[in-house]
Amino acid sequence: MNALQYASDLIRFDSTWYRSNREIVDYCEQALRKLGCETERIEYVDDDGVAKSNVIARKGSGSGSGGLAYFGHTDVVTTEDWSIAEHGAFEPTVVGDRLYGRGSTDMKGSVACMFAALESLGDQQLAHPVYISCSSDEEVNHRGAVEIARRSRIYRELVDRQSKGVVGEPTSLDPVYAHKGGCRITIRSRGRAAHSSTREGINANLAMIPFLVELKAIRDETESDPDWANDEFDPPTVCLNIGINDHTTATNITPPQSICTISFRPMPGTDADSILDRIRIAAEKNGIEYTLENHHVAFHRNPQSDFSKVCGEITGGRPRTVAYGSEASNFPEISDLIVLGPGNITEAHKSDEWISLAQLEKGEQTYRELIHRFCL
Repeated sequence: MNALQYASDLIRFDSTWYRSNREIVDYCEQALRKLGCETERIEYVDDDGVAKSNVIARKGSGSGSGGLAYFGHTDVVTTEDWSIAEHGAFEPTVVGDRLYGRGSTDMKGSVACMFAALESLGDQQLAHPVYISCSSDEEVNHRGAVEIARRSRIYRELVDRQSKGVVGEPTSLDPVYAHKGGCRITIRSRGRAAHSSTREGINANLAMIPFLVELKAIRDETESDPDWANDEFDPPTVCLNIGINDHTTATNITPPQSICTISFRPMPGTDADSILDRIRIAAEKNGIEYTLENHHVAFHRNPQSDFSKVCGEITGGRPRTVAYGSEASNFPEISDLIVLGPGNITEAHKSDEWISLAQLEKGEQTYRELIHRFCL
């Protein structure tokens, strides 16, 4: 099978992040075993009680150090806004030079390229192993990658072997040596509902308002003070984003709750803990609840490393940074690690998500060449 065929199979699974992904992981495990891999399953139940699954595989053995590890995820974002009337989000469809479907770019197309590259090896003898990880929950909290790094014996082996690592997120096949991290906070003010014509209610927004004033000051500082900037990135700031909602259904109800969601993207060198502490202190001062939902660190490797240069030689792309995040944040023990995958991030998460057939073909070729360089 080629990358297009594998991608079409993978897209057909509804692996939206809030559903169980066991069916698609079953498919991945069966495909990997058919390709001669030993596999390991890492299972868990998420905070909503949904069963999630990860598979990590190894093909070949060899001795000493070396090898190549590929990291991909099986979950996708939601499809409520899917805009193509002719076919659904989980009905892979080729139109012209594009494959449409949820996950085509982010990142089932990439996983498909690695499967096809591995299949192209045939019965060739490997001097060093190829490792493949297919995880869950990348789109929400990276829980799958965390569990793999914490519990997988195959992961521990590839770390001990000092294998080269590739995270297959869409980069248009440019080698990405650094990306921003991610922090997500929920702030909640509580009140009491009542008819707004009375004094029986407690308006939760009244405690939130002074907090928002302080939060805006923090946000403005991170946008304007050069001490918070990093010109390696575009945009060069942490992009602190604020959402607010009291979820009341009518204007004559005193809001019993007020919820503020905050996210920002720390860069290498950003003192993220300082920002988090200032937000927490502002919340506590105003008597409202602070919950840190996620904190993913930024990713950075040496752009002048031999591995980065080899990736650039193979793809013809220049080493660069991106503003989005990936599971690379969860693998600090892999010193030679790059983010490198087919498709453009601007095509991901869209209501008509697609990947070009040319990128699928080039992605398969790229991963095949990496295997040849580091495993044969």
